[in-house]
Amino acid sequence: MAKNATKTMYVCSSCGYDSSKWYGQCPSCKEWNTMEEIKIEPSSSYSEAKKATQLEALPIDQIVITDEHRYLTGMKELDRVLGGGIVQGSLILLGGDPGIGKSTLLLQICEYLGRNLKVLYVSGEESAHQIKLRANRLNVYTENLFIMPEKDIIAISDYVSTMKPDIVMIDSIQTMVAHTASSTAGSVSQIRECTNVLMGCAKRNNIPIFIVGHVNKDGDLAGPKILEHMVDAVLYFEGDKQLAYRILRAAKNRFGSTNEIGVFEMGDAGLKEVENPSLMLISGRPKGASGTCIACIMEGTRPIFAEVQGLAAPTNFGNPRRMATGFDYNRMNMLIAVLEMKAGYYLGNMDTYVNVVGGLKLDEPAADLSVAMALVSSLKDIVVPEDVIAFGEIGLAGEVRSVVCCEQRVGEAARLGFAKCIIPKNNLKNISPKLKKQIEIVAVENIRDAFEALTN
Repeated sequence: MAKNATKTMYVCSSCGYDSSKWYGQCPSCKEWNTMEEIKIEPSSSYSEAKKATQLEALPIDQIVITDEHRYLTGMKELDRVLGGGIVQGSLILLGGDPGIGKSTLLLQICEYLGRNLKVLYVSGEESAHQIKLRANRLNVYTENLFIMPEKDIIAISDYVSTMKPDIVMIDSIQTMVAHTASSTAGSVSQIRECTNVLMGCAKRNNIPIFIVGHVNKDGDLAGPKILEHMVDAVLYFEGDKQLAYRILRAAKNRFGSTNEIGVFEMGDAGLKEVENPSLMLISGRPKGASGTCIACIMEGTRPIFAEVQGLAAPTNFGNPRRMATGFDYNRMNMLIAVLEMKAGYYLGNMDTYVNVVGGLKLDEPAADLSVAMALVSSLKDIVVPEDVIAFGEIGLAGEVRSVVCCEQRVGEAARLGFAKCIIPKNNLKNISPKLKKQIEIVAVENIRDAFEALTN
């Protein structure tokens, strides 16, 4: 074979594994019939040698740091997730289920950005007429928004370098095509090549670029995993499209924290910010009903309250049924075992169900106490008062262990009007005397103490 001949490689469309020969089953992810053939053009050894002679390394103490400038989007929830706004020259990937609101979110922020910035919106899925109709519905009328229906990523990159917009939206990366990769749009090689072109365009022109990415049936971003490594930030839009509320969270962010979330509500006129998601998640709570308790988790620096519902019903089968929605299934089984062995609440012949209202996922151990109290409340038919909140991690010995940011949680509970807060005993020393006067605080050592606090 000639030295500069085109090479053939086989790349897995599921995980991005590449090999020089074809496999029926991918050696990496074990998926069948996912190896796709791609052609790799030879690189110029002369240009590579020329680049090597021009390389230069700088001592770290000679690198000048300038003030980081961020563009505000007009949506505080999105700015919070991004770490304070859009950083110049950043490449941001926005993923989510079909119809969740990705394109709607980007088009809405164009109205605010277009007041002072020049925005280029590139769509490979919709025509200019379709985007105009959607913009009218979302009340987007800025004159600084430019629409370009195009799929050729090389032509798009050249146009961006010539036009010099302040920010670029690409909707979506799965529809873009690079002629340097001999495969269809949406394949692993095409997504990787197109993202590489956009990354070079963003860094070279110091222009932030938003990329919309679709997800596969497993809920992961479609395309190779290297796609998430190449970009500067990965945002996920979560939620059931049949429900009104959406949660935006960062899975990766080179310019900010990945612990913050943004909450939106989908309406007829697009997405609206939910500045106080706690009130939204606990609204509509049934009065005087057993089997419900308010939990508090930390999303970055923000305390989020959610209603936890538990149901214990006699089983009609030999093996009781267990089901958890919004809470880890295995951790629920552990809590049930602790309730039986350490607290004396027998659930072995009961079907148990745990549900977190509002579609929120409680993945923090601080929600253990709320889940346990909801289950015991249903088992004993004892109502947890509406003005009571509980949080704490439960250990296998039945003890209630301390949690982080306890004072922030208690302060948020007092602000929302709760009268009593059940917390771990070890966290009591961190509560300020001023806060103790605003809300009744009950410090407990084990789960039985927590249940007895309801009757006192």
